[in-house]
Amino acid sequence: MEIEVKSQKDDEIVFIVRDAEVPFINAIRRCAMVNVPKIAIEDVNIIRNDSAMFNEVLAHRLGLTPLVSDLDALEGLSLPEDDDWDEYDNGIMFSLVEEGPKVVYSKDLISSDSKIKPVYDTIPLVKLKENEQLKIEAVAKVGYGKEHAKWMPTTVCAYKQYPEITFNDDMEIDYDCASACPRGVLKSDKRSKKIKILDIENCAMCKSCVRASTNGYINVGYRENDFIFRIETDGSMPPKEVLLKACEVLGEKADKFIRFSEEGGSK
Repeated sequence: MEIEVKSQKDDEIVFIVRDAEVPFINAIRRCAMVNVPKIAIEDVNIIRNDSAMFNEVLAHRLGLTPLVSDLDALEGLSLPEDDDWDEYDNGIMFSLVEEGPKVVYSKDLISSDSKIKPVYDTIPLVKLKENEQLKIEAVAKVGYGKEHAKWMPTTVCAYKQYPEITFNDDMEIDYDCASACPRGVLKSDKRSKKIKILDIENCAMCKSCVRASTNGYINVGYRENDFIFRIETDGSMPPKEVLLKACEVLGEKADKFIRFSEEGGSK
């Protein structure tokens, strides 16, 4: 198996995996979505809310506010599977005390841990009119995406099989099929008498070009065991950390299954 990183940003990574199989790639995708620990607000105590927003809506909005959850932030925090985990004792306290008129933003949340804070300062939470007050206490906890979407570190976690475009050279060149591509993957070059492939990895395999060709000049398919994988996060964790943790979890699950099989299913 070969892996090639095509691009990497603070909140996105795109890489190519060659000589792999769909079940393996899909297992990594699922682990990245639901088995990577993340911090999110779980319990909200609304002491006073004079705004027009319902308490339930405000609590939901707080829960979906991305919090810093990288390795440094998670260090020292108990995970739900740990022996010392206490559902009512593990958490990071947040407070919010504001008075209108103003728009309350995520930056107004005060954390008891300087490392764990909202990823973005400009997320609007609620609008207060003059003399309206808001007083909230909240607790953020570590959780997993399999329990709730607010604990999912990824906003995009998807793969596609590597596209493959071929031409039937024994047929007359159909230049019209290139202009039918909605992503500009193809370009007609009548001077050199051929259709150029500009960016094969941007191909969505929609086959618009195939349908536009009147003589079947172009074929669109994919490589069976090659994949383009993309992970985008909400900023709470670097995508590389999400990928490495997902692979670690998948490896632990595989080891557990192997031990279970070797012991004859006695445990």
